[in-house]
Amino acid sequence: MIGGSWTHLLARPMVRALLGTWVRPNHLTTLRVLTGLAACLGFALGTRAGMNWGGALWLVSAFLDRADGELARIGNMMSPAGHLYDYYADVVINAVFFVAIGFGLRDSWFGDWAILLGVISGASLLLASVFAEWLERRSPPGTRAIVGKWGFDPDDALYLMTPLAWLDWLNPVLLGASIATPVITIVTGLRLLRLRRALPHHA
Repeated sequence: MIGGSWTHLLARPMVRALLGTWVRPNHLTTLRVLTGLAACLGFALGTRAGMNWGGALWLVSAFLDRADGELARIGNMMSPAGHLYDYYADVVINAVFFVAIGFGLRDSWFGDWAILLGVISGASLLLASVFAEWLERRSPPGTRAIVGKWGFDPDDALYLMTPLAWLDWLNPVLLGASIATPVITIVTGLRLLRLRRALPHHA
């Protein structure tokens, strides 16, 4: 989609009101981190109230993930440092999410295995994200490690975590993530390895 995913287009008119104010993209990124960590704390509690509040805060955090980039683009405030801050904030928060729900589901039918599944999912997602960033840096401009379709980015799926938490359906999410994220990590790592071998002057 030209100009970003549907969630980017949704955020654009909302952040336009911030143009000309003291608010900068890094402010939104910091708020994204704080709300994301607060959401993860709620998920980790594993209580009904924790899931409800965690889901609400996660929705806010996911929106801010889009809003900071849109403010940077339409306000001509993009910078390499800001991009790195936004990137690492997203990578860390998304990885912590799976670790948090693993702790939160320790009293479910997974038992203590939920914690291990959460750690596997979070660590794999973190590594896959780093591999993807390295892959894109070494590829021609505009190359995406993981391409979305029909106006949706792959990480738009994180918005679904809110209703799934409210509906108490995070068990299958955790199980699926513990299988899918290691596979994605391996596939992305192999693509990166092939690219590195194909590059000239590679040591």
